[in-house]
Amino acid sequence: MKGLSSLINRKKDKSSSNLSEIENGLHTAEFNAIEMEEQGKKTDYDLSHLEYGQISLTPSDNNDEEVPKVLDDAAQDAKEADESERGMPLMTALKTYPKAAAWSLLVSTTLIQEGYDTAILGSFYALPVFQKKYGSLNSETGEYEIPVSWQIGLSLCIVAGEIVGLQMTGPFVDLMGNRYTLIMALFFLAAFTFILYFCKSLGMIAVGQVLCGMPWGCFQCLTVSYASEICPLALRYYLTTYSNLCWAFGQLFAAGIMKNSQNKYSNSELGYKLPFALQWIWPLPLAIGIFFAPESPWWLVKKGRLEQAKTSLERTLSGKGPEKELLVAMELDKIKVTIEKEQKLSSSEGSYWDCVKDKINRRRTRIACLCWIGQTTCGTQLIGYSTYFYEKAGVGTDTAFTFSIIQYCIGIAATFLSWWASKYFGRYDLYAFGLAVQTILLFIIGGLGCSDSHGAKMGSGALLMVVSFFYNLGIAPVVFCLVSEIPSSRLRTKSIILARNAYNMACIVTAVLILYQLNSEKWNWGAKSGFFWGGLCFATLIWAVIDLPETAGRTFMEINELFKLEIPARKFKSTKVDLFSTARVTSEEITPKDPKEDGETYIDEGDRSTPSIMNK
Repeated sequence: MKGLSSLINRKKDKSSSNLSEIENGLHTAEFNAIEMEEQGKKTDYDLSHLEYGQISLTPSDNNDEEVPKVLDDAAQDAKEADESERGMPLMTALKTYPKAAAWSLLVSTTLIQEGYDTAILGSFYALPVFQKKYGSLNSETGEYEIPVSWQIGLSLCIVAGEIVGLQMTGPFVDLMGNRYTLIMALFFLAAFTFILYFCKSLGMIAVGQVLCGMPWGCFQCLTVSYASEICPLALRYYLTTYSNLCWAFGQLFAAGIMKNSQNKYSNSELGYKLPFALQWIWPLPLAIGIFFAPESPWWLVKKGRLEQAKTSLERTLSGKGPEKELLVAMELDKIKVTIEKEQKLSSSEGSYWDCVKDKINRRRTRIACLCWIGQTTCGTQLIGYSTYFYEKAGVGTDTAFTFSIIQYCIGIAATFLSWWASKYFGRYDLYAFGLAVQTILLFIIGGLGCSDSHGAKMGSGALLMVVSFFYNLGIAPVVFCLVSEIPSSRLRTKSIILARNAYNMACIVTAVLILYQLNSEKWNWGAKSGFFWGGLCFATLIWAVIDLPETAGRTFMEINELFKLEIPARKFKSTKVDLFSTARVTSEEITPKDPKEDGETYIDEGDRSTPSIMNK
């Protein structure tokens, strides 16, 4: 916070200097009432718009000489604040923004429900009571099994509901904001759970999954966007990737419940009714907590509610006095400037068409979509159906449930480890490293599937745990951070919705494939399916090397500029963009660049020099 203290002291000195200049200007203006009125309009001076707004100081013969000096100071203020935030250590950030972290963690906790329910559905297929009630007898194996057509159908029902829910989230957020949209989704989730609990057939379960998928789709989008907008740069990775941790907690919770059902209720309807009923634990306490959470200041500024945005920022910061006031003012001004620049291009809040209609935003949307699709093409479907996979690989049912619990514990530990690794490695580094290791492991699993020995079967199950470790170390948590950083602020919510729906569409294909691969009545590949997923994982790695940029340590303004300048993905990390190198700004109007060329707002530079760019 050393840089922050220097900013406060310099602003105090500057305020005194500016006050003297204004008093002298007013004394001079007394001789000419008309001039005083005209100049009075021009002295409405806002420090936050020094870099972008029209500049007019008080009447003075030395006005031309004073402008560069004031702008130099303003640029230095912004630069020091930017560097202070970028270099802020984790513990300092937590001490400064503890409330932002707490509110973000609360909102992201809604994802536990999705991770939980999607995990129990896959486990039901290995639960004897569920198999007997809803399955059919396999004449070859002499065991009951849920028909693969229903397994596929139920999986697709979840995805279909999430796609609809995601698309509905955008309009509701525009209308009500993040908080009330989440509260409404929690209410409907609690209501729709009744259908699952009182299910009498697979058809009722399908309807319940479609309806419950709609709130889950809402959670998928808003947890990521809210975390990225309410937290500072220093905490962005930790709070956005916490979403993956919630997924892992939900899956672990599900594995524990299903282990209990296997041991105590394997022949009772409670074996599957109890896991459904436990979904009622979450909605009420989460809805109460979210009701008291601050709204996203970005959304409030977009709606013109500046006082509420200021209050929201104050609620995310600790401390008091001039440091807190300065932090709030700087953050509010940063949000205002970014949004005002974007509104120069379009008065609307952005549409889905805006995400793909120009070259720059099309690139950003493509990267976000493919980045999230990578989560399902890297073999994660095997992890999601781990209990079913273990059983089909020849592991006993009880051991299969135990393996799943161990697997999810390993995943949680790996996510925590990714937080430590993020201090030394970038987003792309973790993403690519995880994919490379997973590719090797999946091919080994496929090879073990070619053997019928007990050791090979246990080895394939053990290696799937290792795959889960590297998945949760690399691609799983990193994606949640990347998809919040890649889009522009104006299109962030809609870009995340498109990216997540691209993931959901890919899940439709991969869910069909994995069930055909594992089901004994279809392809019956078992562990040999590792060959297929290893190949897809390698293809995902090739894309990442070519197209995925490094965004670690970059502010949203820097990311915008790098995309605007069409910097290649592998040069994002080494390219330096000095946004504060300008000492002079003309008082010309800010005009937008041709929308066909740039989806972000462009500043007509005039005599102003362009940001300096160089490769290290």
